[in-house]
Order: sequence, then structure tokens, then C-alpha cells
Amino acid sequence: MSLKIKGTGSYVPEQILTNADLEKMVETNDEWIRTRTGIEERRLAAPEQATSDLAAIAVQRALEMAGIPGSELDAIIVATITPDHIFPSTACILQQKFGAVRAFCFDLEAACSGLVYSLEVARSLMKTNAALKHVLVVGAEKISSVVNWEDRNTCVLFGDGAAAVVLENDGQEGGDSIIAAKLGAEGNPEILHIPAGGSRNPASAESVANKQHFIQMAGRDTFKLAVNAMVSSCRDLLDAAGVEASQIRYLVPHQANYRIIKAVGQRLGIGDDNVYVNINRYGNTSAASIGICLDELARGQQLKPGDYLLLTAFGGGLTWGSILIRW
Repeated sequence: MSLKIKGTGSYVPEQILTNADLEKMVETNDEWIRTRTGIEERRLAAPEQATSDLAAIAVQRALEMAGIPGSELDAIIVATITPDHIFPSTACILQQKFGAVRAFCFDLEAACSGLVYSLEVARSLMKTNAALKHVLVVGAEKISSVVNWEDRNTCVLFGDGAAAVVLENDGQEGGDSIIAAKLGAEGNPEILHIPAGGSRNPASAESVANKQHFIQMAGRDTFKLAVNAMVSSCRDLLDAAGVEASQIRYLVPHQANYRIIKAVGQRLGIGDDNVYVNINRYGNTSAASIGICLDELARGQQLKPGDYLLLTAFGGGLTWGSILIRW
């Protein structure tokens, strides 16, 4: 049996929030944001849109590319830190939207590394269970719902969006689309986290007043750790797969910060022309970012059979991971 990527899809909301717009909201300016992050604008979901609504559009596009209805899905995995509800899972909400009655469903939380983690979980499940013919992997976030729009250090970074990947076990001989993965984590929650809302610090009038339900980040520590973790996981993965960095058609990093992206590419010896970047248009969409990049590459006819793609991410937890794909 051979495991293939049969469809990709993505969606970003219509509303655009530019750096000029942010200048009117907090003490910041376009030059400061662009030079430090590479971001020029980001997308914001409408008030009535939840994460599952963003995801549903991306899923529909992925299913159409794959040529299958939702009823043929055997499993749905959703990577998100902004689920519609604490429970049920956003995956179960998508199951209802697409009539995927035979699928089992769950959400996976690994912050910005969520899609990478989810792809590897899906690959592992499909390799050990031949009955799983079609698995849907989604990365979707309404990050604007957990951003403090008075905190200039974080509000400039994030945007909303969703992406979906349909994996198929086609029963044919041949190579897999997902060759290998290298995942990692280091329990260090306070560098990048949302302090309240869970069982440790349940929602209260005090937690809301103190703005503890929004993202908090130690920026300098995050930068250093992100570069080191992404580079080391990529190197370990390439060594294990016997693939040279010079063979990579595109490095597809999590779109967190352009300086991080550039540093990772340089340390891996991958030139700028082979590093995919769209952070200028969307900002950091957390678990959705790599999937949005992948869909843009797939639909932009920038890939040919046999191309190697190296996906790598770093997120809160702290989590990180890399996946090697052969198109």
C-alpha cells in the first residue's frame, strides 16, 4: 500500500488588517513591524465565524481536489489551540458538517507545530491500520479570539486561517508522500502560553479583568529556541532519510517571523529561492500556516512529481517537528 497526499485546501478570511491599521490601535508603526517580523498584513475572521467555519471551507476545497465526498473519510484530526468549544472536539463538528459518519474524530493540541504533529499521527495510524483509506488532517485557528489587541508585542504577529490535507491509502505499490518525521518537545510552558481558561486557572471575573485569556510570549527566548529546534530536527530528519539539503525543492517553515525563517534556511544551507514564505500576507496563523503554504504550492503549479518538501515548525509547549514529503 502507498500513502499519498490526494488533496489540499486552505482558506483565509476576507477582512485584512494592515500594519497601518494597527498604528491606529497600539503604539507601533509599519516599519517596526516589517523589519522585525516581515509581516505587512494579516486576515481576521468575522465575529460570527468560529474555527470550524474557517476549517470547513478549507476542507471542502481539499475534498474537491481529492475527488471524494466527506462520507468517505475514515478519520478526522484537527490541530488547533482555538477550538469552537472546550468540548466537543472541532473534529466532531466538522464530521457533522460533512456527513463523515464512519470517521473517528479528535483534536490535537501542539500549538504552531500542530499540523506537523497531526500529519505524523495520521501517517502512523494509516500504516498500522489498512482499513483507514482516507484521513483528513486540518490545521485551523481563529487566533484573533485569543489576542490582546492592546499588547503591541503580540497583536502584530497573528492572523486567522485554515488548511486541510486529505491522505489516501491507495493500495498501490510505490513510495509514500510522507517519507519520515522527527518530532520533539521540551516542557517549558511559560515562554509561550495562555495563562487562564483551563483547570489550573479557570475562567473568573479576575482572570478576565487581568487579560489572562490572551496569548503571552517571551519573544527573545522564543526566537532562539525556535531556530535551534527547527534546524536540529530538520538535520536529524534529512540524515535519517539519506536526503541532502541541496535536494530540497522547498523548505516550508512555520510562518512565525521572517527572521526565524531566514535563519533556519541559512543554517540548513537552503537558498532563499527554495524557502517558501507568505508571512507578509497572513502573519502567524499557528497550526494553519504550513498547510496554507502547502496548498498554495500545490495550486500554484510550483511542484512536480518527485520534489522534496521539508516542513518544519515550532510552537508553544514547547513543541517542534519536521516532516519530509516527496510530492
